[in-house]
Amino acid sequence: MVIHPIDYRYGTAEMKFVWSQENRLNRILQTEAALAQAEADMGLIPAEAAETISKCITSVKAERVDEIEAEIHHDMMAVVVAISEQCRDDAGKWVHFGATSNDILDTATALQMKDAIDILEDKLKILLKVLVTQADAHKNTVCCGRTHGQIGVPTTYGLRFAIWASEISRHLDRLYELTPRITVGQMTGAVGTQAAFGRSGILIQKLTMQHLGIGTVDVSNQIIQRDRHAEFVMWMANTVTTLDKIGIEIRTLQRSEIAEIEESFGKKQVGSSTMPHKRNPIKSEQICGLARIVRAMVEPELLNNTLWDERDLTNSSCERVVFPEACVLTDHIIKLGISVLENLRFYPENIRKNLDLLRGLNMGEAVMIELAKRGVGRQEAHELVRNAAMEAHDTGQYFKQVLLDMPSVSRYLNAGDIENLVNPDKYIGTAVEQVESLVVKLREAYSL
Repeated sequence: MVIHPIDYRYGTAEMKFVWSQENRLNRILQTEAALAQAEADMGLIPAEAAETISKCITSVKAERVDEIEAEIHHDMMAVVVAISEQCRDDAGKWVHFGATSNDILDTATALQMKDAIDILEDKLKILLKVLVTQADAHKNTVCCGRTHGQIGVPTTYGLRFAIWASEISRHLDRLYELTPRITVGQMTGAVGTQAAFGRSGILIQKLTMQHLGIGTVDVSNQIIQRDRHAEFVMWMANTVTTLDKIGIEIRTLQRSEIAEIEESFGKKQVGSSTMPHKRNPIKSEQICGLARIVRAMVEPELLNNTLWDERDLTNSSCERVVFPEACVLTDHIIKLGISVLENLRFYPENIRKNLDLLRGLNMGEAVMIELAKRGVGRQEAHELVRNAAMEAHDTGQYFKQVLLDMPSVSRYLNAGDIENLVNPDKYIGTAVEQVESLVVKLREAYSL
């Protein structure tokens, strides 16, 4: 019986596979084989035993592991028994030699996280490329800037996309920085002393991780410390929050009374069961909704670091939920973000209409700055323009007409000056240059 929406509604096949029961078991078996090989390298177990273990793990079935666990109520020992059953001669008695459960389980988790990080990195690069492309394409698309939900001075759509692209690039950089801290395994034994391995413990741990292609802890107790995993979950929360922010902006700009941009809408797509005209931003809304779930994973994973003494089991059940859900939903959100941003529809006529909506009032700063340049003090210029703006607002007149009718302004600015100053296309500062500089930087840095 399928219950969780991840099973049938959210997530990509590749990320779901990373956290599948099948892949989890494979990574555990792979770790057991690597341990046996490392121990053989150090002469701790017979080389023939290690070779047999490596071969027989391919015959271990999840169904048999589940049967054993149902009898003995210990997941890791069920795997050990299942491997031993498949090993002939005396090899079975060397399975899991010297290790504790979490040596294997936490190292297998590191392998899964490595796979997950590869998938997330690839998708983030695609998302970054989409944002950079949109920034470049719309670097000259002048639009209303808004603060406090109110129209302010002009900005450009290119600058908006560039800001988002810059943020995504930082998430990529953070991912590169944290990956070596996350993808580490351990072979430290019952409470971290490696006593069961004797004097060979440090080298066995090093060799095991070399066989697996991941790093190794410096020190540990019975488990890998969860500050590492918490950092990864917090990174995912931070990343999806950027997508949440983008989704909120798209939803705002798609409002009927603004209508500057719009999500793609299929020819047969239905917006509402009762209002046939609706074109709802459902993809952006899904991004915003699922981002809440990923953020909610941060506190549980932080608490998974606060275990008793050398360890307890409170983290285990929690992480069976946190790791798959956070990774699957983060991957899904990024993929959805790519789709939304690639296929955005722009409405230039509405962008221009909104620029002119306040009849020039949004250009007050430009007038103030020019007055200050021509000899009016900055504070006095601010008050002159503020009074003109209040009058234009109250009377419904065009801002430029009110300015022309004010002797205190017209003595400094003629009709041509004012007409030029209230033109939003001429008041975007270095927005285009900023975008062009960032586009070049990101394309070079990430080979986009």
